[in-house]
Amino acid sequence: MLAMRLRRAIPLGRTALLNSALGVLLAGGGTWAYFMISGDAEPAQGSTVRTVAVAQGTVTATVTADGTIESANTMSADFTTGGTVTAIKVKVGDKVKKGAVLATVDATEVNESLDTAERNLDAARDALDRAEDGGDDSTVANAENQVDQAESAVAAAKRAVNGTVLKAPMAGTVVAISGAVGGSSGGSSGGGNGSSSSSSSSGFIQLADLTKLQVAAGVAEADATRLKTGQNATVAWNALTGATATGKVSAISPTASDGNTVTYPIEVLLDSIPEGVRLGQTVSLTVTVDEVADAVYVPAAAVRTAGGRTTVTVVKEGVQETRSVEIGLKGDAYTVIVSGVEVGEQVVLATVTGGTNNQQQFPGGPGGLTGGGFGGGGFGGNGGNRPAGGGR
Repeated sequence: MLAMRLRRAIPLGRTALLNSALGVLLAGGGTWAYFMISGDAEPAQGSTVRTVAVAQGTVTATVTADGTIESANTMSADFTTGGTVTAIKVKVGDKVKKGAVLATVDATEVNESLDTAERNLDAARDALDRAEDGGDDSTVANAENQVDQAESAVAAAKRAVNGTVLKAPMAGTVVAISGAVGGSSGGSSGGGNGSSSSSSSSGFIQLADLTKLQVAAGVAEADATRLKTGQNATVAWNALTGATATGKVSAISPTASDGNTVTYPIEVLLDSIPEGVRLGQTVSLTVTVDEVADAVYVPAAAVRTAGGRTTVTVVKEGVQETRSVEIGLKGDAYTVIVSGVEVGEQVVLATVTGGTNNQQQFPGGPGGLTGGGFGGGGFGGNGGNRPAGGGR
């Protein structure tokens, strides 16, 4: 009888032991799940908690692009009379004044034409004198018409002679010569062609004002709508160490440039010219498209928006608090806080986990819940102390 009781007692003890162990596991799992949901779980391996102080100052938003240096004022000079080039009196790099002789072509034929036109004019005037002395009205009118035509021919011949001498249409520097002595000059209807861009100029000789330079750049489609003439810009030279300059947006093209990528050409007029700058140099351009002075701001990484609610996590005396905020300008690195935090308060930055997804994590876990009474750090945090970081 006693043996039977002993045999029955052993299974009962095992059952009680198993039930006790199961109860401990369930309790531990529930505790772990609670803290995972409430956001007080240990941060993912490889992640850190950083804080930064809410600051006050100027927040800017910018647009960047690559560009090239060109003259803001260029003109091309071309002969108005075609012929063989007899002299080129300048070379690339020479500085010239407006009206200076740049080159000449053979004027033999046009001088002969001028002589002929002048003789014809003398004859027409003699005929008019005779008609006025004894001719009728019809004869006088015809003679007057002949004089007018002869005068026009002389004027045209003089223009042709003048067109054999190429003069500078502006003061500037010779940047290109497209002909040579002994070659043909071609000839055009005008002696000078003005342009705001050296790349669009053409002619026998090209001049540029090197005291007035600008940046020509192409801005991405998404950024072009944020640009306005007069916006401030900064320029950094790729080939000149430490060379920078300021400027202002002077022109924005209303149409996109040709190419596989949609960009809009813009021009930025420089306020000054650093030493060693040359046409065609490449630069990095930064245009300030928006700016708020004396603003309360935090790093963009401290701001979280979910479900139509924008929040930051404030750390005070080691405790994290999720706080709703109203934001203003979203700058390049910082976001303006209109209300919700004060200067000097510590806010938590998003952390990047060490996992393969490289995801950002914000404190508070799902739903933005803040930590409980574990010093804001949760399990495995900063031992109940203030999170590491602080300040910029």
